[in-house]
Amino acid sequence: MKKIIFILLSIISVTANAQISDTVNQYSTNIFAFPDAIPHSKSSIYSFIPPAAFITYGALSFKVKGIRQVDYNVYNDLIKDHPNFNNHIENYLQYAPVVMVYGLNIAGVQGKNSFIDRTILLGMSEGIMGLTVFSLKHATNRLRPDGSDRFSFPSGHTGNAFAAAEFMAQEYSEKSIWYGVAGYSFATATAILRVYNRDHWFSDVIAGAGFGIISTKAAYLIYPLFRNKLFHKNNSVRNSLIMPTYSNGVAGFAFVKQL
Repeated sequence: MKKIIFILLSIISVTANAQISDTVNQYSTNIFAFPDAIPHSKSSIYSFIPPAAFITYGALSFKVKGIRQVDYNVYNDLIKDHPNFNNHIENYLQYAPVVMVYGLNIAGVQGKNSFIDRTILLGMSEGIMGLTVFSLKHATNRLRPDGSDRFSFPSGHTGNAFAAAEFMAQEYSEKSIWYGVAGYSFATATAILRVYNRDHWFSDVIAGAGFGIISTKAAYLIYPLFRNKLFHKNNSVRNSLIMPTYSNGVAGFAFVKQL
């Protein structure tokens, strides 16, 4: 069992060290400020290899008996060593990196993107991850270790946790790699607890980690492409502003762009 935990913990160093620092743009301290452009992702293509490998490992568990046997071995070890383990703190741990990102921003530690851009990026990441993971849950029809249902593969909790960890790494790793390590520590703890609680097989959480990481990387790669075309003009620094409005009982947003 210690070997399995070591493998999961190694995900922290593999993925956190795969981050490539981007140039930090300083935006207005007004959280509703909407700058004309945001930096394109400069992540190396090699940083996509670890999450792709995790997904491949999970997929192979359906066809390769040796990989599937690892799932059974881990399960049997848990039943033997921790038969009564039941602690679902991972239901909250999966959100810790996101809370930390916004908490750091409130504390005055600025991330790579403005509040609005960051929130849109998070939404895109969660959307990509959710669509992929929950579609596969229905398509693969794998029984959970506890026999509760057939939505075991891949792990949604783990996918969400690693998407959040990569989100934190993208926003703050250029300031210090330890921000990324902190986020990935919470994500790895989530994955370990999903296995310990017999909600998932080992290969489920490995694949979930891959889908989570790659979903956030995809969001940071895609979003600037259309975002900058909509709001960037003549390569000059022009500010836009989005602010909440309320009129006659109707809430909404107003968009203002400096010409």
